[in-house]
Amino acid sequence: MDTPIIGLSIHLDLIYMLHFLLKGGCMIVDSTRKGKRFPDSMSKTIPIWTCVLNRAIMNYRTRFGLYGGAEKNESNDSAECGNTINEDSYNWDCSLHLPLWVSNTERVLIEERLDGWTKDLEVSGADIASIALSLKKPLRPLWISQKTVIWLNEVPDCDSWDFTPIILVSTSSPSSNLQQRTTSEFSWRYIAGAGDDEESWARGLSPSLFWKHAYDLINSGPDTCNKTVADIVEKDRVYRAQRGENAPQISIKPSKSSSNSGHLPAQEQLGLEPLRMNIDEKIYDKNSISWLGETNLAVGTTQLAKDASGVDCVLSCDLETNSFSFKESGAHLNLSIVSSKFDRSSLLRNLPSAVNFAKNNLRKGKKLLVCCNSGEDISICVCLAILMSLFDDKGNFDEGRLLNETRINKLELRRRLVFICQFAVNARPSRGNVKQVFSYLCGGNVAITS
Repeated sequence: MDTPIIGLSIHLDLIYMLHFLLKGGCMIVDSTRKGKRFPDSMSKTIPIWTCVLNRAIMNYRTRFGLYGGAEKNESNDSAECGNTINEDSYNWDCSLHLPLWVSNTERVLIEERLDGWTKDLEVSGADIASIALSLKKPLRPLWISQKTVIWLNEVPDCDSWDFTPIILVSTSSPSSNLQQRTTSEFSWRYIAGAGDDEESWARGLSPSLFWKHAYDLINSGPDTCNKTVADIVEKDRVYRAQRGENAPQISIKPSKSSSNSGHLPAQEQLGLEPLRMNIDEKIYDKNSISWLGETNLAVGTTQLAKDASGVDCVLSCDLETNSFSFKESGAHLNLSIVSSKFDRSSLLRNLPSAVNFAKNNLRKGKKLLVCCNSGEDISICVCLAILMSLFDDKGNFDEGRLLNETRINKLELRRRLVFICQFAVNARPSRGNVKQVFSYLCGGNVAITS
């Protein structure tokens, strides 16, 4: 059981979920193959990371006199600053909570590594302070499946719980003999493992659009849900197009049986009637280019890069060739890089050119912007490769001296990625692309697997 390259993702996810955690907890939904009640992520990965986070939070509070008991009484200065957290009513639980079906042997092996994982998290640069000062009760997972029976009148009020629940809901079928449902029963076809592959099923609906129209989607019911999604997506597309933003027409490619069940034919575009716009419905941030500390390196979307100020050169990682007006030649490089979901080595093949372009410009003191279509994945991973290749561990440009003198490890990779995410708050680096960066830094000697 090795520490995953993107182990920091649980920290990023918790930052996003902190708003919900402060309101009493959150819910995570996932599934796995037939015949298995819970995926490994819910059985072991999430319980491990909740325990690790609880330990890191306790260590932080103890270190700064914010963790109950004698130390709390000795630290009156913290109380005067308003930082002391009242924890007298319960103890901060740092024990490992695993479901009953995880064997005692596995439990022992996991518990032996908890302290090491906690130290790795603490030195990764993750913002433990924000979570420690905001979270009032320790995290604890609860498991819900299709076989779970809950008597609502016997569930205590969540305010009386001495922990913050992370409710793990598995939608997996408990029986391996359950036959595949046909499209005549539902308008969708379940694909195992597609939870993080939203472009294959989300029909152009982004997370922000979903939450803005969640009740409309729920109330529309299964018969008109697809039409409601299409209306929402097209309305948002027209809104962005009217403001000169990148807003391509969304194409849908449903299952082969769709034409027989009254749904959209294959590759049919969303042809919708004009919809009235509410000009205040969505506010776009025109200055969402993120500068990474004092490194002269920035990251953002290709659309915003065209009008970005204070930029001397641009490294575009978009499939479409974009033109930028710079007086000096060689100030723009376009690399057509696709996600690891479509090409496992596209990023790896282009990283040497990307790092060399960055080196030639950064050594002249120029300010470099790295951009891609979303500004959340490929451009983030290119920045990660540049920081690891050309900067020391203090963020100073050294043209690669540290890289030549030291051996790259996953911990340092996580530290640099956490550093990037402190500035690029919308970063969502994919596992496959981070693995390609790690392989590049190791000289291409690390196999890239799914």
